[in-house]
Amino acid sequence: MAQNTQDAPTTEPDEQIKALHQRLTGRWRVTGGTEGTVTYRPMDGGFFLIQDVDLAQYGRRVTGFEVIGREKPFGAPHPGPDIVSRFYDDQGHTFDYVYELDGTTLTIWGGEKSSPAYFKGTFDTDGNTLTGAWVYPGGGGYDSTMTRIG
Repeated sequence: MAQNTQDAPTTEPDEQIKALHQRLTGRWRVTGGTEGTVTYRPMDGGFFLIQDVDLAQYGRRVTGFEVIGREKPFGAPHPGPDIVSRFYDDQGHTFDYVYELDGTTLTIWGGEKSSPAYFKGTFDTDGNTLTGAWVYPGGGGYDSTMTRIG
């Protein structure tokens, strides 16, 4: 009996996840409205990217971690269509995001895709600097630059 390939388990990360890994893996210095460092590292298997955060924002230190990848709920045959994440900080907060990488442009939507709260930035030609801005509803936000340092 032939196996239906649509029901076959996922054996390796898809191209969008791989591209996000290639762009983000490493240690980055963050400057702008938030200052500090973030480190992106692939989880074994390559399906998820972990971000470790050590930042200062609005005079407050923010530490935590984020898990980035496609959701595949228990019993679901396939992962979801979006690359999503959940950030956990040292104060007990959680924040959800949707990541979208289109060539050299990275968009991180706050909450859900097309949210009025988002980051949009562009990688330079060598891929070691990401320059952009966080945009918040009502006109708030701040510029942000990440520079790879390791």
